[in-house]
Amino acid sequence: MTTHIDSLDPATNEVLGRVPVLHPEEVRAATAQARTAARWWQDQGYPGRRRHLLAWRRQLARHAEELIDLLHRENGKPRADAALELLLSLEHIEWTAKNAHRVLRPTKRSPGLLTRNFSARVERLPFGVVGVIGPWNYPLYTPNGSIATALAAGNTVVFKPSEYTPLVARWYVDAFTRANPEAPPGILTLVTGDGQTGAALCGAGVDKLAFTGSTATGRKVMGACAEQLVPVVLELGGKDAAIVAADADLPAAADAIAFGAMGNAGQTCVGIERVYVERSVRDRFLAELDEVLRGVAPGIAYGPMTMPGQLDIVRRHVDDAIAAGAFTMLGGSDSIGTRYIEPVVLVDPPHTCAAIQEETFGPTVTVTTVESIDEAVRLANDLPYGLAAAVFSRRRAREIAQQLDTGQVSVNSVLGFAAIASLPLGGRGHSGFGRIHGPEGLQEFTRTRAIATQRFPIPGISLLSFRRPPWLDRLLPRLITWLHGR
Repeated sequence: MTTHIDSLDPATNEVLGRVPVLHPEEVRAATAQARTAARWWQDQGYPGRRRHLLAWRRQLARHAEELIDLLHRENGKPRADAALELLLSLEHIEWTAKNAHRVLRPTKRSPGLLTRNFSARVERLPFGVVGVIGPWNYPLYTPNGSIATALAAGNTVVFKPSEYTPLVARWYVDAFTRANPEAPPGILTLVTGDGQTGAALCGAGVDKLAFTGSTATGRKVMGACAEQLVPVVLELGGKDAAIVAADADLPAAADAIAFGAMGNAGQTCVGIERVYVERSVRDRFLAELDEVLRGVAPGIAYGPMTMPGQLDIVRRHVDDAIAAGAFTMLGGSDSIGTRYIEPVVLVDPPHTCAAIQEETFGPTVTVTTVESIDEAVRLANDLPYGLAAAVFSRRRAREIAQQLDTGQVSVNSVLGFAAIASLPLGGRGHSGFGRIHGPEGLQEFTRTRAIATQRFPIPGISLLSFRRPPWLDRLLPRLITWLHGR
């Protein structure tokens, strides 16, 4: 039985540290501790939770260099990208801490004509204990979107990070404890391990679970949670498309798409994997994209592949596209090394090939020539994924964006929605369901309770009584016609 996991630097295979593999009984104990702590956390109210979350934010910010260095070494991304990931994480902690009360406060509802003697309101309550299973590609930003939101809403959290980035997760969780020494254990708890540890969390008694990862693993998580009727938030794979219209600013579009496709070595669920460009500007767009990417070097602009097995998937997709007739504007099979992959641009592969149909998760992008925007929209929507998309157009951007069947759209940019803490994030279809971030994320981690209060009785006219007078029963059919039959 495995007892520990070594965390490796993906660029060198250096062992950075070791974490234990927690087994089901230990995961259940962590969940039980979180449930005990939940009462204290809820008793803090919104002002208290805001104070604790902002103290955590300051702790993370004041030790930023240490965390950035660890994120760089364990995940492999450049330090500048690690700093950006931390910055966006802090923005989201601040927004949720400061806005939770406004978003989740009780709301009044109209009682209607028949129950005019009642008042009505809806309260939003925390679930209790939320389980979070995080990914390795953005080991800080992505789980933070669920963790900070769930905490601000009044839940305690049990966090299981990827086995590829457990040290970043441990640092992040320990920072909460250091920032809030008066808090009891269990407000934010780390459970480390492999896939079996994640499966144990699904059945450990959590009240809701948020998972970020592949579509295939998401199905398993959903199935495991279904056995306990645990509701889930799933942020799964993407095959995000960018549409470049004939009236687009082509240099700007090429610059943004290059980053959206190759940033973080293409290991971004909301990154750009497909481009649809109108024929009249295709050659000019490709020339601009080529110019940008000629200056993008792996190991400098982006890091190694964090998960070694991903290299084989990228190689299969590239080989399949080339065999099917795609033109390699940049790179090819020889671009795929043992740790790093140079940028690959595949032009006009068949729509049926794996490089179009499956999530690649590497520094590659396909560029497909279309005759019209209608064709671009049809092809962009013709996959079961629906996470995010991008549109580049001076005059038609809003019109095009409204036709895309995705959870997020960036207009004349890529990934813009991820930087705006007030916007929700989530997908549809094979990209999952539920939302994190923004007001919708706060609501996602709460349940509703409806309160109907009788302010005063109406003698002889109570509809909800066995003592209803006969004349009132005779009046009901007339009342139906009067209220709803006209």
